[in-house]
Amino acid sequence: MRLFYHPDQERHAPEHFLLRGRPAPSPEGPVRAELLAQGLAEVGLSLTAPGGVDSERLKTRLARIHAPRYLDFLATIHARWQALPDAAEIVAPNVHPCGGGHHYPRHPVGQAGWHLHDMACPITADSFAGILASAATAQAAAESVSGSEHHAYALCRPPGHHAGPERAGGFCFLNNAALAATVLRESFARVAIVDVDLHHGNGTQDIFYARRDVWTGSLHADPADFYPFFWGGADETGEGEGEGANVNLPLPLGSDGAAFLDGLETLLERLADYAPQAVVVALGLDAHKADPLAGLALEREDFTAVGRRLAELDLPTVLVQEGGYPTDYLSHNLAAFMAGFTGA
Repeated sequence: MRLFYHPDQERHAPEHFLLRGRPAPSPEGPVRAELLAQGLAEVGLSLTAPGGVDSERLKTRLARIHAPRYLDFLATIHARWQALPDAAEIVAPNVHPCGGGHHYPRHPVGQAGWHLHDMACPITADSFAGILASAATAQAAAESVSGSEHHAYALCRPPGHHAGPERAGGFCFLNNAALAATVLRESFARVAIVDVDLHHGNGTQDIFYARRDVWTGSLHADPADFYPFFWGGADETGEGEGEGANVNLPLPLGSDGAAFLDGLETLLERLADYAPQAVVVALGLDAHKADPLAGLALEREDFTAVGRRLAELDLPTVLVQEGGYPTDYLSHNLAAFMAGFTGA
């Protein structure tokens, strides 16, 4: 198995985000990558840097999952924001089109409110370079699986599964799992995304909701009580050609490893009906009981069981890192998952 990480991801390093109305230190920073790399080293795995961060190939694939005006916004908004009188160093909106907007604004403040769903996605001068490097990492892992590798891992930060066709949210800007699935679709007719992050992958759902060539399934804390709040119910099953190709399994807050593994089994039973030829795993580690965003209560050994069960699918698989935030447990949780997945 090849494992990828592009060091330019460190260029996205926001210091703060808004939590319950107060500025708080952002848990989504370069230290996450350091801890995750330590976890890989625990089980004898090492990372390789991919190329292609600014390639036409990457841009073309991103345009298949994100709106052109959104991609342009990410690339240009910081410079345009800085040209405003008395602008802050970071891009952070103060208005949103709640209920749905009728007109796309020309003004940078309006565009920021349109595209940045929440206050967890501040954009700095170097953010876009880091965001692209994260996407390039996912692309490299997927290309390796489309080639000779059976499995690959992408250490992606910022993460991606809350990023929709033209919306950032939950620390996510470009949807790395959707990008990986887009690459796999060039080689496989039926691809599935299995999301085991603590939070519902609402951006991934939005991208593929009316499609059947990419099946999406998410196991997560119940959005009635937890972020992203407005998406992720069991009644969201797809529309049009995608009807039945989206599966959500919300779990009650505080659910333990046994409940999570039972839910995973149900999700994989539904996946079997689709008969995918390749799989992307949106790998969150934030379901651990000590995660700073904790909503579930998994133990370290539960991640070993999750990894083992996903490996039993015995399909070409791209592991794309999603959540899991700095604690004394984060590196060990990734090591536990990888031990289960690789049989180490």
